[in-house]
Amino acid sequence: MRFSGLRVLKEGLTGNKGWKPHWRDPQPKSEYDVIIIGGGGHGLATAHYLASQHGITNVAVLEKGYIGGGNVGRNTTIVRANYGLPGNSEFYSHSLNLWEGLEEDLNYNVMHSQRGIINLFNSDGARDAAARRGNQMISQGDDAVLMDNAAVRKMIPYLNFDQTRFPIYGGLYHPRGGTARHDAVAWGFARAADQRGVDLIQQCEVTGIDIVDGKVCGVQTTRGPIRAKKIGMAAAGRSSQVAAMAGMRLPIESHVLQAFVTEGLKPCIDTVITYPMGHFYISQSDKGGLVFGGALDYYSSYAARGNLPMAEHVIENAMTLMPMITKARVLRSWGGIMDMSFDGSPIIDKTHIDGLYLNCGWCYGGFKATPGSGHVFAHLIATDRPHKAAAAHRLDRFRTGRGIMDEEATGSQHNLH
Repeated sequence: MRFSGLRVLKEGLTGNKGWKPHWRDPQPKSEYDVIIIGGGGHGLATAHYLASQHGITNVAVLEKGYIGGGNVGRNTTIVRANYGLPGNSEFYSHSLNLWEGLEEDLNYNVMHSQRGIINLFNSDGARDAAARRGNQMISQGDDAVLMDNAAVRKMIPYLNFDQTRFPIYGGLYHPRGGTARHDAVAWGFARAADQRGVDLIQQCEVTGIDIVDGKVCGVQTTRGPIRAKKIGMAAAGRSSQVAAMAGMRLPIESHVLQAFVTEGLKPCIDTVITYPMGHFYISQSDKGGLVFGGALDYYSSYAARGNLPMAEHVIENAMTLMPMITKARVLRSWGGIMDMSFDGSPIIDKTHIDGLYLNCGWCYGGFKATPGSGHVFAHLIATDRPHKAAAAHRLDRFRTGRGIMDEEATGSQHNLH
């Protein structure tokens, strides 16, 4: 079933009775060529690209809950390629290119809106850092515009430019950045993978990974054992727990990151604004709600909920930057489980176990990486070779110390990213 304007018009005139489920609800088979653990954005994207790019369709995506019920639906929907570190810059550029053709590829409206992103800076040193980042972005083939105070005032005049502690000096503008509808991204990838023969198995928790003579041969699940030649782990904040089933200890910690949305308002913010000194970011959804977030809760947790002190801290930053939204009522909040690597960058690599592949450590970059992550992970699983866009994201960098990707220049330690 393909979507088209004519089909939407026809269904609208006939009571929308002709639509079919987006994907099947199959029983698991006894054996697959590839099993993907995790039915979020990265797992679903991996399955789609395995089928569409590599012709591997005997694939199962195993999800312990329901499709799209994890981190892919628990974020602030931002899409960007404004990373400044070689390795990450290439990867996120690759991912943004995939975003720009994603709706045509999936035949699904993921509501990708390139409304632009502006990263504010609040000191001379931060301006220099923004200039270096912008140059790295441009050299990678992406777009970046360094704006002074006057240019930012003209674009977004409603900010508090003269706040006492962190006056706004200017901003780095990334016009191709923006947002996408997180649920639609999950549904679009799920639908596309299913149509190519991939089995999406919901309510199927993996409880063990079977390994014989150093090679994977299947998994144990709450719906019985399933054999497989290759297994890809894409379990987001639960990556440590899944890897432990294979006897692995990963260089990541799981932390909660909260997000918030207000009641629907008239259009007032037409771009994405980030305020690094307050670790605050905000945009306006198509439904009118202001979607915003801040820093981690900074304690290890697997609970998909936040705490009130951090909620207060984030809202304080919102009031500091943008007093005009003081009377907006917060409608709801949620928490995503972030797998934070010790250098602030992801891990996409083969493990020491034959046939077992790892995709984790996304820190703050998980949603925006969705198509890129799936694309390069599928390439790795299918060919046993890293994709050139993810060549730097090796696991052994934490063992050897070579190639550490310190994205935020805070050192390769826990609790800093």
